[in-house]
Amino acid sequence: MRPTRTGALMVGDVVTARYDTPFKEVVRLLDEHRISGLPVIDENRQVIGVISETDLVRRQMREPSPPGIRERCRSLLSRRARHEAAQRRAVTAGGVMSTPAVTVQPDAALADAAKRMITHRVERLPVVDEKGMLVGIVTRGDLLRVFRRTDDEIQRDVQQQVIRDALCLNPYAVEASVGDGVVTLTGQLERRSEIPVAVGVTRRLDGVVGVVDRLSYRLDDRHPQPAGPAVHGVADDWLRKL
Repeated sequence: MRPTRTGALMVGDVVTARYDTPFKEVVRLLDEHRISGLPVIDENRQVIGVISETDLVRRQMREPSPPGIRERCRSLLSRRARHEAAQRRAVTAGGVMSTPAVTVQPDAALADAAKRMITHRVERLPVVDEKGMLVGIVTRGDLLRVFRRTDDEIQRDVQQQVIRDALCLNPYAVEASVGDGVVTLTGQLERRSEIPVAVGVTRRLDGVVGVVDRLSYRLDDRHPQPAGPAVHGVADDWLRKL
């Protein structure tokens, strides 16, 4: 019932550059393979940076007009400004690349990989092993592949993996209807505590966009009822006599 991991979607045959790869060779690689970026690796295949089309375009930008003294001081204090100025003068991949490289490991959940992409505003993530060595690359398009699953496929997963395996019920004991990736769960479960389990496991299935909870329950087991008052009364009287 484990959802797809990043390693299952990554591309293993990765186009790469080295630190000393000439700028024009990087452009040629991107054009030849019709990709918008690539990782830069060292002799041990460890990722030391990433080059995107944005980095290459920045290299083509003209140097700004000589600033005044105040602006020059501000520029010297700006790490980003110094980096962009160096990129404009770069003639190799090492000078153009962005560092540090944002990477992900093969066993990372797709949600974690997507969060990294959004947080760092990148289109691709080099996939590295525990030693930091490049083993693949994953793009935003790769992560979206799980949402191409049909509603019928998702419905079968809910019936088997959620209702049967997680709740130990007949696969059809709860109605699971799916429309455009949104799963609606309808029916009555035995215990109230089973509802968040059903909803949570369903939400983690590949291709699920959202979950509509229309489940009810027979017993509320979240707040167990105390034993009868007579029992407590006996216990209290006994304690008071000690």
